[in-house]
Amino acid sequence: MSQWSRFLPFIRPQMVIMACAGVAVMGVAACNLVLIRLAGSLWDLITVQKDLQQLTTMVWMFIGLVVGQGVLSMGHSYMTALASQRVMADFRTHVFSHLHRLSLKFFAKRRTGELISRLMNDVGVIQNLLTETPMDVLKHVVTIIGGVGFLLAMNWRLCVLILILLPLLAIIARLFGKRLKAFSTKIQDQTAKVTILIEEVVSGIREVKSFVQGKREEARFRTAVEGLLSTTMQRAAVLAVFVSFITFCTFVMASAVLWYGGKQVIEGQLSPGDLFAFVLFAGILIGPFGSVARIYSQIKEVQGAMARVFELLDTPLDIQDSPNSRPLVPIRGDVQFEEVQFAYEERPPVLDTVSFSIKAGECVALVGPTGAGKTTIINLLHRFYDPTKGRVLIDGHDARSIQLDSLYGQLALVPQETFLFGGTIMDNIRYGRWDAGEADILEASRRANAHDFIQVLPEGYETLLGEKGVNLSGGQRQRVAIARALLKDPRILILDEATSALDSQAESLVQGALVELMKGRTTLMIAHRFSSIQRADRILVLHRGTIIEEGRHGALLEKRGLYHQLYTLREVEGIAVVGKS
Repeated sequence: MSQWSRFLPFIRPQMVIMACAGVAVMGVAACNLVLIRLAGSLWDLITVQKDLQQLTTMVWMFIGLVVGQGVLSMGHSYMTALASQRVMADFRTHVFSHLHRLSLKFFAKRRTGELISRLMNDVGVIQNLLTETPMDVLKHVVTIIGGVGFLLAMNWRLCVLILILLPLLAIIARLFGKRLKAFSTKIQDQTAKVTILIEEVVSGIREVKSFVQGKREEARFRTAVEGLLSTTMQRAAVLAVFVSFITFCTFVMASAVLWYGGKQVIEGQLSPGDLFAFVLFAGILIGPFGSVARIYSQIKEVQGAMARVFELLDTPLDIQDSPNSRPLVPIRGDVQFEEVQFAYEERPPVLDTVSFSIKAGECVALVGPTGAGKTTIINLLHRFYDPTKGRVLIDGHDARSIQLDSLYGQLALVPQETFLFGGTIMDNIRYGRWDAGEADILEASRRANAHDFIQVLPEGYETLLGEKGVNLSGGQRQRVAIARALLKDPRILILDEATSALDSQAESLVQGALVELMKGRTTLMIAHRFSSIQRADRILVLHRGTIIEEGRHGALLEKRGLYHQLYTLREVEGIAVVGKS
């Protein structure tokens, strides 16, 4: 019940619509019952009483009830669908909102396909049971109560034959429900695996083709789908036995009614019309009795999907606004790390008592071998993570005391692997400031050296990009990202190896855009190319999570320490590459 109650905030706004749909569906069930009773009376009028005038009157009543039933049925179907889709849309939005507020630590341990499966497939499984099933229950309650009431009034002995099956149906439903829940959970897990596989293959299609792994991926997909099919068929087999057994029990009941009722008609204790109505009532009760068992099994199935969805919602927000956080707009751009330590989960520390400061408008470069902690420093400055110990200060304020939106609004990140969204180039640049006008977007594009290449595209700024901007070159994607950052106009700029994957010509264009972007901003950069590093006001050299050298390019070379080693190694690699070419 605690799980179901968590849906109340989403159901409550739709209660009026659902209540109207409930009244309508109960009206449909009541019309059905009255129509059945009238059918019995009509049978007696035709075969026994042979009263034409009364028959005509009753036929008109019959037609009126059919029309009323149709109107109520249309109303309840539309209102139920409206409430159902609205509740699920709001719930999916709630899950998505929580999902994108989770920290990078959460996403580092999850696969995209699994999250998509939980958001779409699992929530979809819950949908019918949450909104449409209550309507079915109301309809069945009216049918059972009204039907049993009519049966008791007509012939209580025949009614007893039907009621003795209820305890048996409840026991059967409980036994089958446990197995169906286990199968449902397994199916949802396997569906998530198939979704993950599809997402990975589509995202990595170039690697799949390049390494000639298409057959292997087809085999993996076939294995995953066959596993899902096997489990689905096992559940289908259990459900088939379950439903068949329930149906068998109800038809045994109907047969008993026909035999006992026919005997009473022959003996003159029951009219043919009453027996006809009684058989129809017994038939209409088969549906609700079978549905009660089916609904119980669905509840067991849905519990597995709910557990998966609520696992996401119950994941705590590691990075969030503190109760006393406040906005900080605008900022100067002073940055300070005070004895910062950081470790990922149970791993050894990545940073060990790192302290440094950056003045507003200053450009500082981070240099060091792989695993030295450069990217971790950038993640901490952007507050994708919080330090294990120590503080990151912005204008003298602990980053944890600043409201996240306020902090993020004054930072801009240009990563090595630029991510562009599906949509137009215009929309991707506008992502930096969504309310920006076209003139501002064009100006940002010119300053980023992107305007010229965009103009010659067939659709210009309205050119649709493929997934992650795959139809642009690496340098073009970087310049679009720089235009996006320029439009945002941040006070603090973070460059994460923004030119390391580019050729010389593309790097020259991107470097020109970066110089424009860095003007007047506090900049923290990671760069493998020393042409970029040499322009920094200061260089911090990291090794094994600590800063071991600090200074400008020339001074660090004179020290002949780690920076000199890295620079010499890179120069040798550059000469080797030129020689080969």
